[in-house]
Amino acid sequence: MFKFGVDTFIWSEAFSEKDLWVIPKAKELGFEVLDISISKPDSFPTQLVKEKIQETGLEVVTTTTLGKETNLISSDPAIRKNGIEFMKKMVDINVELGSRIIGGVSYAAWGYLSGKPRTQQEWDWSIASMKEIAQYAQEKSQISVCVEPVNRFETHFLNIADDAVRYCQEVGYENIKVHLDSFHMIREETSFREAVKTCGKKYLGYVHVCENNRGIPGTGLVPWKEFFLALKDINYTGPLVIESFDPSFEELNRQCAIWRKLADSGEELAVQGLKHLRAVAKEIGE
Repeated sequence: MFKFGVDTFIWSEAFSEKDLWVIPKAKELGFEVLDISISKPDSFPTQLVKEKIQETGLEVVTTTTLGKETNLISSDPAIRKNGIEFMKKMVDINVELGSRIIGGVSYAAWGYLSGKPRTQQEWDWSIASMKEIAQYAQEKSQISVCVEPVNRFETHFLNIADDAVRYCQEVGYENIKVHLDSFHMIREETSFREAVKTCGKKYLGYVHVCENNRGIPGTGLVPWKEFFLALKDINYTGPLVIESFDPSFEELNRQCAIWRKLADSGEELAVQGLKHLRAVAKEIGE
């Protein structure tokens, strides 16, 4: 059976202690999984979150993004080292929370565009850094670092499933997998089915189920039945998580270009989206 979840971005731009109420709220709304976005590992309230997670019984996963000072494809080795240390802190937090998935843009700085196609040097820098991160994660727990190919306006490094799988293969650790997101897929892939098939059971570690305009799933262009049948065919058993953003956010709206309301509230978007996604899952026997 598919497990549906929701991202804390529905309610909060930068999850902190004031957002702990989101955890029982996600459970109350009928979600089985909560994806907690962590932008600042050093100040993340790990112990308080752990307690709330244990109270609710929700499955927890996390996502993150690297930035200018943690960019694994920077020409500055000190910045690449910062990125490695950032991701090691993420691993430590996930171990404490009992999470087995770190998704997001962890291979390069999110939003960094060089103005030209990815270079072999950038590839080599990121691969070398991720090897160190993967080894650290493997030694700590059963955690998968799932790299998310995103659209061309957010990175020049990984845009499609095929490149993400090759990246995982070259890192060479079994705990490096792919994080697919249907918002990005509809811009970059030529087929949802083929993208999922390219990853297969071996490499697909995490999935975000977002509409093509980040609105309510089921109101846009994403071919949900095709997508879900492909996931069923490879026996994907990981979470399917709704992610969107409120236009009142500041930094995220600039990065994600969210300029208008896509539902009455983020919560309404998630609730209505969940209804649609469950209906599609039921239709295909999941």
